[in-house]
Amino acid sequence: MTARISVRGFAVASATAVTTVGAVVGVASGSDQGQTSTDVEATAADATLLEDIPAGEQSQLQTASLSQQADTQSSAATTAAKKSAEESARMQAAKDAAAKKLAAEKKKAAAAKKAAEEREEREEKASRDEERSDPGDFEQQPSYSVGEVKSMARQIVGGGQYQCFSNIVERESNWNYKATNPSSGAYGLVQALPGTKMASAGADWRTNPATQIKWGLNYMNDRYGSPCEAWEFWQANNWY
Repeated sequence: MTARISVRGFAVASATAVTTVGAVVGVASGSDQGQTSTDVEATAADATLLEDIPAGEQSQLQTASLSQQADTQSSAATTAAKKSAEESARMQAAKDAAAKKLAAEKKKAAAAKKAAEEREEREEKASRDEERSDPGDFEQQPSYSVGEVKSMARQIVGGGQYQCFSNIVERESNWNYKATNPSSGAYGLVQALPGTKMASAGADWRTNPATQIKWGLNYMNDRYGSPCEAWEFWQANNWY
């Protein structure tokens, strides 16, 4: 088995040889032997840095290196996980926002549909009421109170348009079915001009408020589209 000479042993032997030679040379040249010995010892001390690293220290260095690599990998993994979590949170927030918007749109559409259905139902009811409440359905009387005339109008015109119809009649005749304009000759609840126009709704147009109401409703529907549209025109022009 070949003997292993360590770097430390080699360095010490070399330093010893140099010391011996230096001593001889120093004597011959008259130089300071002590100084030479010091330099050689320093050289020998430096030389010990070249010695082999003991197995235990090698293990420690390897362990430290592996630990550093593990820390680096762990840091990289943590950063990647953080980015992944942020991206997941962003995507979830976008999904939540889209779902919320869709729900709001559905709710709005449902409300609009319900409103349209209710409006259609009201219009159908008003139409049925109008069809049922023909002037002939009301019993003839010698005279009618304002309350009775308004009750007729509610039944003939229907709730959806009654208020607009009432607004016009209130200003034209104050619900007096015998009202006559001395200047123009306009007559009745809706001040038909001339009053004879109302004969198309019934021969009793002079004395039957129901006949006048039917004629006035037909006139507003034919000319303006509805009593409420007629009322809008009246407000802008003070006539219709």
